[in-house]
Amino acid sequence: MTLRHKFIEGAPDAPVLLLLHGTGGGPDDLLGLARELSPDSAVLAPAGPVSEHGAARWFRRLAEGVFDHEDVVKRANELADFVVEAGEEYGFGGRRLIAVGFSNGANIAAALVLLRPDVVREAALFASMSPVPEPPEHDLSGSRVFLANGENDPMAPLASTGELIRLLRERGADVVTQRHPGGHQITVDGVRAAAEWIKN
Repeated sequence: MTLRHKFIEGAPDAPVLLLLHGTGGGPDDLLGLARELSPDSAVLAPAGPVSEHGAARWFRRLAEGVFDHEDVVKRANELADFVVEAGEEYGFGGRRLIAVGFSNGANIAAALVLLRPDVVREAALFASMSPVPEPPEHDLSGSRVFLANGENDPMAPLASTGELIRLLRERGADVVTQRHPGGHQITVDGVRAAAEWIKN
């Protein structure tokens, strides 16, 4: 297996949650969130493979809010291949899979939806923004994305989030958005809305 990770088995009729932590996080970071979103779900929680001054990330950035887009594409494909490998290893291949990400993890999850719809068709994104400027014109009809964003988030400005929503909708994805007045955070209301979205 190419990425350090944690796998916790769940009910076979519940979706599998792919947990993608934010900068400086690790596989344990979103386990509590997973229990809130879908208590019976199996979880696959890898660790970001890129180190930024010792902080784990999913891809390189050139500056705050400025992504290395070539690295985004490379790492998204590596992560997608890992998910396929893990599905074979742990026996969840073919089951419903939902990527759940916060911040940098939400951005790589968005990249997975845009670049590798063969692997990830659903994602719940918290504090996300557009990860790649010109993704391929994949047919995303059948893809579902939930986005929760703060109206005063300096790290994921609404203009970039709006660009991500446009890219997804142009390609046919079903997009649900939830806004809160705060900043770069996961809110109780956002978690509640995402849990309802997962049930539908």
